[in-house]
Amino acid sequence: MSARPGSGMGPGPGPGSGPGPGPESGPEPGPGPEPSLGLGPGPGLGLPFLPGCAIRDPTKTSFHRSHTLDFRNGYAFSQLPREGVGGETLYPNQLSQAQLDDLCTSGPTLTYGPARKSAPPPFMPSYVAFDKQVLKFDAYFQEEVLTSAEEHYRIRQVGIYYYLEDDSMCVIEPVVKNSGLIQGKLMRRHRVPKNDQGDYYHWKDLNLATNLTMYGRTYRLVNCDSFTKVFMESQGIVLNPPEEMVSDPYIELRRMPVQKPTVPAGPDPLWQFLTYDMKVLRFYAIWDDTNHPFGDQHRCIIHYFLADDTVEVREVYSKNDGRDPFPVLMKRQRLPKTLADKKNFAIGKTITLLGRTFLIYDCDKFTQNFYREKYGITDFQPVDVRKTPLEKVPQVIPPYNGFGIPEDSLQNCLSLIPKPPRKDIIKMLENNLKVLRFQAALESSVPEDRNRRFILSYFLSDDTISIYEPPVRNSGIPGGKYLKKTRVAKPGSTPENPIYYEPSDFAIGSTIEVFGHRFVITDADEYVLNYMERNAECFPSATLQSLRDHFGPRKAVKDTVNNDTPKQDLDDLIEEVQKELKLRHNYLNTRKFHEAFHHSDNDGSGLVDKGKFLDLCDRLEVPTSTILLKKLIDYCTCGEDKINYRDFLRAFPSNLFPEAEAQDEQLNT
Repeated sequence: MSARPGSGMGPGPGPGSGPGPGPESGPEPGPGPEPSLGLGPGPGLGLPFLPGCAIRDPTKTSFHRSHTLDFRNGYAFSQLPREGVGGETLYPNQLSQAQLDDLCTSGPTLTYGPARKSAPPPFMPSYVAFDKQVLKFDAYFQEEVLTSAEEHYRIRQVGIYYYLEDDSMCVIEPVVKNSGLIQGKLMRRHRVPKNDQGDYYHWKDLNLATNLTMYGRTYRLVNCDSFTKVFMESQGIVLNPPEEMVSDPYIELRRMPVQKPTVPAGPDPLWQFLTYDMKVLRFYAIWDDTNHPFGDQHRCIIHYFLADDTVEVREVYSKNDGRDPFPVLMKRQRLPKTLADKKNFAIGKTITLLGRTFLIYDCDKFTQNFYREKYGITDFQPVDVRKTPLEKVPQVIPPYNGFGIPEDSLQNCLSLIPKPPRKDIIKMLENNLKVLRFQAALESSVPEDRNRRFILSYFLSDDTISIYEPPVRNSGIPGGKYLKKTRVAKPGSTPENPIYYEPSDFAIGSTIEVFGHRFVITDADEYVLNYMERNAECFPSATLQSLRDHFGPRKAVKDTVNNDTPKQDLDDLIEEVQKELKLRHNYLNTRKFHEAFHHSDNDGSGLVDKGKFLDLCDRLEVPTSTILLKKLIDYCTCGEDKINYRDFLRAFPSNLFPEAEAQDEQLNT
């Protein structure tokens, strides 16, 4: 049975306990126990630990407690106090083994009741419980090699570390000197995502002989250290059998001893140098690189140096070929033994030098003599390597779609960026302001259209046609511009090959079809006849003769009518009228005078009734003085009631103001 602390009957750490109870067990013999003044607060010797029995030492100044926490090998651990408060001595339990066994077998619950439950263990966070505890796995991953002909992949051995305190991981590759790789810490320490749902890798996901994928790279776990094995087994995880670490095949190949080839004894190289020094074989070859993007056929010269059996390749450049003229394509060097034989260099054969295949098509005279004397070869016929001209694909012009003029639409087929059709500048300069005017009647089944008269103008500068209808009062037709300047194609011509009207087509009585409307040529200016007579070689005789026949009667009537009037006086009067017009006007549209008088001459005789003539003068408001106008009418009067309007119109020619008329024509166009 154990006694309560402070009762003085049993062992305990209290100040009143000793090796044995009773007055016989005092430290010194004497008449009775004396209170100890060196003890702290508590009962004296033989006194129970009750209120009022404690004796306090007023001379005590040290009240510190001994520490119970310590560190050993970097780990924290707790220990029982060895000294009391202020450095007091703590006496150990001095019960015998029999007493201890008796205490174990007895039932203290009969005396003291059920024992109190022990306090729960203190809470310890994971960063304290698993501090400096790391799981270490040996692993490797395979990395593809694309830039080496000796290896296709490499094996990189790494160590995967899992930190239990915060579930973070890192990957470290041992640094190998002169490896040429970036080694060390391949992945910094952090929690590694496991999937896209926000999960992270846990130590429960790790096992041997399994694959672990982190950030697109797959690691093969092959082994672990002893601490990792003990920890995983303590947590109920059965580890797979370990695997052997896979080594890099390229490193194993380099570790193999290299056998140096035994070179058989040959002729003295100094003799070869002295014999063939400055003697070079020259071959003309072609390198076909057309299989690659933007490739071409490169003409090259291969030099074989007989002194030391070295070869160099130079590329032949031409002017403005767009290539950078670097000195050599392949520097002078020795080739492998299989290619060092001079017999491999022959016309018509291909040879591969450093990955490039060359076709030898010719050689120089020295090379031919060398092969003829050394090997007895006499056939040196060169190979034709000229490029075969490509077959030109004919250009197919699509049919005309009806938009714009055919020449303008054709430019969309000839170039990516359409250009305006070219114009004949020389023709435009030579025929500037040259216009052939004809009178035409509309051929129609409608009775109202039969009496309509039109002025058809043909511009020699660009072969365009314009049609103007003089307005007739009270006719119900407004008149004016009927067709703007444009080129008119003949009936039956195709859009792909249009045939346009020419001046030779405008004969008296001929029919001109303009966009579905048919016009009959009934009259023309005298300028048309004069122009065709001056250029008779350019016009058919039928066209010229029709104009001559048309103007023949007019000339006879004119000569008969004007016999009484001196021609010189009429010319002087016309010149005076024109001077007055130029002084009083900067621009005058005299074309309307010609159109009005020609329209009033129904029979084409050149004579108009005097009453009708005066009405036209009043309506047109002839811009000249009354005296000159009356004198001009007197000179042009034929008989009593006829007036020769052709002589009258000589005072108002259409080219009286050529510059202003040209500007007006351009604005109308």
